[in-house]
This record gives sequence, structure tokens and C-alpha cells, in this order.
Amino acid sequence: MDDKIKSSREALRESIARWTNNSDLYASAIQGLFFFRQDEMTEPMSVVYEPSICMVVQGSKRVLLGNEPYLYDENHYLITSVNLPTFVQALEASKERPLLGLKLTFDIQEVSQLLVDGNFPHHRSQQSGHGMATSEVTLPLLTAFQRLIDLLDEEQEIPILAPIIRKEIIYRLLVGEQGARLRQIASAGSQSQQIARAIEWLKNNFSQPLRVDDLAARARMSTSSFHNHFRSMTALSPLQYQKHLRMYEARRLMLAESLDAANAAFQVGYESPSQFSREYNRMFGAPPLRDITKLRMMTAKG
Repeated sequence: MDDKIKSSREALRESIARWTNNSDLYASAIQGLFFFRQDEMTEPMSVVYEPSICMVVQGSKRVLLGNEPYLYDENHYLITSVNLPTFVQALEASKERPLLGLKLTFDIQEVSQLLVDGNFPHHRSQQSGHGMATSEVTLPLLTAFQRLIDLLDEEQEIPILAPIIRKEIIYRLLVGEQGARLRQIASAGSQSQQIARAIEWLKNNFSQPLRVDDLAARARMSTSSFHNHFRSMTALSPLQYQKHLRMYEARRLMLAESLDAANAAFQVGYESPSQFSREYNRMFGAPPLRDITKLRMMTAKG
């Protein structure tokens, strides 16, 4: 089995290297399938992970969710079941041996439908765990991803076959080590699903004023229960989660759209630019102007 896994991983490595030959990130013609490549180790960078499976076929990455680290490498994939603000760092990467990997995003509705179609037993547990985990890579996952990538050379087959292979990959996750985590998020009426819906609302409305009581009512939970389960899943309080989303979007606006700090602050919901700058400095370790200047220098160097 080990030889088959090594062979399958090598085939994936060659495929991803081919598609990322001229870029660090490649969005493929297949819905939700991305390839990434990094030629050097990085400092921790802010990233919001969306529901997805991430797999590295060469090198390794570390993700920090709250204070909890998650390492994924050639032998372990990362699964995320809800949108989670994190810090991520490339640990093993060089020009001679670049970090190579892929990400496949999925919609929790896809998971819910597969639960119904597959007649999975109802998951009774009401326990909310972190919305992120790592597990060992399996041969069925590797071969399914290879068949999905192979479709990129036969684009006329993508509309018919890609959804089938996506469903297979999600099925492999559901019956795998982290299947209970996904089933709980996708099971109607579970506390995890209620928290997931609140997270989705926050993601789409982070610039609005937040009252935790209102968000708890939206999730049909008491405020104390909602707060506890929210922190269990995201490693953040609802207000901290909102702040992370605001900061990440403000950083993007300044970096990609050249907004100054004051305008970025107003766009993401801050009324006080000075408060925004203080909180930005605490989160990213530097005031907005210095941080963005450093990021632009790093981008130009790359």
C-alpha cells in the first residue's frame, strides 16, 4: 500500500508542478479546484480558510487557528468545515523543492445532499468541535484527485465527470476519519449547523454592528450556549471573529485596491481610524502603512 501511495503522490506532484509552472496559484477550469506553489518559506500570513480540503504533495504548511497549530504535509491533509480566520505559514519550500499542493472547496449543501442520497445514519452527537482538522492521506483520495486533475486535459468531459468525482471525494471524507465532523456541520438541526449558519451570516455582514444576543437568536440558541459553541468551533469569540474578518478585508483593500487606512477602516465598519490602526497593529504586528509597504516589497521581490 505504501508503494501505491508514493506512486500516486508522485503522479499528483508532477501534475501540480505542470499547472503551476508559471504561477503561485492556479484556478483550474474545474469548479473549486485550485493548485498552489511556493518557492520559499514564508512568515505567517492571514488567510480565511473556507470549507475545503487542502492537500500538500511536496513540502509542508502550518496553520494557526487561535492558539492551536495544524500541520499538513505529504502524509496529512487539512479539512475545514466552516469559514475560519487563520494564520498560515509555508514551512518547507525552496526553489529546488517547491511546496506544491491543491485545494478543493465544497459547499456544505453538497455534503448535506450526499448525506441524504447515501442514506447515512443520523448523527446524534450535539458536541461542537473545531471546524478544522488534519488526517492521514489515503490512496482512494489520491487517486480520485488524480482523475479529477486528468480531466483538465479533456475539458469537454469536465461538465459531466467532474461533479461525479467531486461527489466521490466528499464521500471519501464523510466515511473517513473526519467524517463525523462534516456530518455534524451538514446535519439539519445540529448545534454545529446552527453555528455554521451564524458564521455564514457574519462572513456576509461583518461590516455591520454586531450584537451577540441577536446572532444567538438567529442560531436559535441561548447567548451563553451560542458563545461557547462558537468559540469551540472557531477558537474565537463572535466579536473576535468579526474583527478578524474586518482586518483581513481592510488589508486586502489597502494592498489590492490601494485604499488608505482611514478609507479601508470605514469600509469594513470602523468609525474610528485610530482604533482601527491600534487593533491592526495588535493583529499584524505593524501599523497599516508599514505592514502594507512590507507586503508590497515582498510581492515585488517574489
